[in-house]
Amino acid sequence: MTLAAWLAIGTVTVATAPAAQAAVCRGTSGVSVIVDYGRAGGGIERRCAPGDPTSGLTALSGAGLPYTFVPRQPGLVCTINDVPDPCNGAPVTAYWSYWHLRPNKTWEFSSVGAGGYNPAPGSTEGWAFGNGKPPRVPRP
Repeated sequence: MTLAAWLAIGTVTVATAPAAQAAVCRGTSGVSVIVDYGRAGGGIERRCAPGDPTSGLTALSGAGLPYTFVPRQPGLVCTINDVPDPCNGAPVTAYWSYWHLRPNKTWEFSSVGAGGYNPAPGSTEGWAFGNGKPPRVPRP
């Protein structure tokens, strides 16, 4: 499907930030972002969103991982880094779930959407494609 077709049906794409690093952040600078492609294939990516992103979505794009929303459901992430391809709307059996890594190194499902959550510098955000299980990586 062409970009024009996606835009016509309401998909929103966020541009990537050029300063992203292809590894987790060190210390208290930036927000680490882990993406587990799970059932969609593609393995696991570890990235760093430099600075102090203002939301989970800005951390995702700041880490160089573009995303789109489900058509006609703004706020519900449909693709990350073009996965899955194509995005056919809200999937019944697989979706992107959003997580935070706690200090005890366990994942906690986010009770707030990625657009409304403000991750602290030095923290780790996780995304997993599947049936709601956390990323398969315990710690960056």
